[in-house]
Amino acid sequence: MKIQDSVFVVTGAGNGIGRCVALELLSRGGRVAAADLSDTGLADLAAEAAAGSRLSTHVLNVADSAAVAELPAQVVAAHGQVDGLFNIAGIAQNFESAAGIPEARMQQILDVNFYGTVGLTRAFLPLLEARPEGGVVMVTASLAAMVPVPGAATYGASKAAVAAFAYGLKQDLRNAKSKVTVTTVLPGTIWTDLVRESAQTLGTPEIVAKAFAMRAEKAAHRMIETTLKGRGRVVIGKDAHVYDVLGRLSTNLAERMSYLQVASFVYRDR
Repeated sequence: MKIQDSVFVVTGAGNGIGRCVALELLSRGGRVAAADLSDTGLADLAAEAAAGSRLSTHVLNVADSAAVAELPAQVVAAHGQVDGLFNIAGIAQNFESAAGIPEARMQQILDVNFYGTVGLTRAFLPLLEARPEGGVVMVTASLAAMVPVPGAATYGASKAAVAAFAYGLKQDLRNAKSKVTVTTVLPGTIWTDLVRESAQTLGTPEIVAKAFAMRAEKAAHRMIETTLKGRGRVVIGKDAHVYDVLGRLSTNLAERMSYLQVASFVYRDR
């Protein structure tokens, strides 16, 4: 799919990877409907992009099913069509144990990371199916969907669930001979404000954390390129590639390495 003049919905566009995806699509001549919970983040995006009518901004809580249901009509009103959906909005877990995380927080993580992504995909699918050449859908999973990370059981479960949804949707569309493609992205450590805050929580020096992370701009570019090519599964980042390979060789080895890498920070006060 070409980017020029195509319309892409990008969630989580107010910061981090989502913002980088929106900016690159706009810089390459695309039209973007940027959705985010933060109106300030969206305003900053609009100011930086200076894209005029090629950018519309939509304050959205992806966990609000009624608001999600209204978004497709808003995007069509602003741009006339929809060619692609980049599901990037998500929230992390604050390194809580599986038994210790508050139930309300657990529900919030699932509502945003799983149900929000599923709801948006289902809402936009009819518009993507209506395109003669078909549309594209990208779903953001995580390294935590491939290997258990200490202190992130609920987050990992939400990302594993959304990955399984995307894989299953791809099968459904294949059976229906649909031209819509679904790309599941499994990023490792990407340098964003969220990762910076996690490093501070763990007590990891920023220079060390940053050395292991991929730049958000680079991750965004890879997300865009692989999604437009219709790739089914994409692993992004050095650490994610390492765990992907280890997991294929031995799940026990991958789990042990994850524990050794993170556990001493997560469980030090327990």
